Amino acid sequence: MRKTRMAMMAALALAACGATGPVAPGRAVATESRAEAQRGEASFYHPDRFTGRPMANGEPFDPGSNSAAHRTLPLGTVAEVTNLRNGESRTVVIEDRGPYVRGRIIDVSPRTADELGMRESGTAPVEVRPIGRQANAGREE
Repeated sequence: MRKTRMAMMAALALAACGATGPVAPGRAVATESRAEAQRGEASFYHPDRFTGRPMANGEPFDPGSNSAAHRTLPLGTVAEVTNLRNGESRTVVIEDRGPYVRGRIIDVSPRTADELGMRESGTAPVEVRPIGRQANAGREE
């Protein structure tokens, strides 16, 4: 009897771990891959120091790409970066980790920095909004 009771309690505890409550029809359930928009400072990779160096996804950095580095978004995440000074937006793919400078939330390629109008100043206030995943995205961290 005692063994049966313990087995039932264990089964009930395991079943409760996977339970999610009812979901209203037509409503999406938030997942970890759908992160919230973030606001902060953006900077860009210096082309002389980083061109050709391997990124976190194993690919060499290309200053003419739309690659970006973010500390927490999964590799392969497609995000829209908007310069809050001028309203310019560009789509980037998170392919690296960083930035490692306090107060910065994303590093973009020199090409993207040009397109966002932030290359001359070196940094800009931005909003980073994840919008999806790249097809055949690289490994997860």
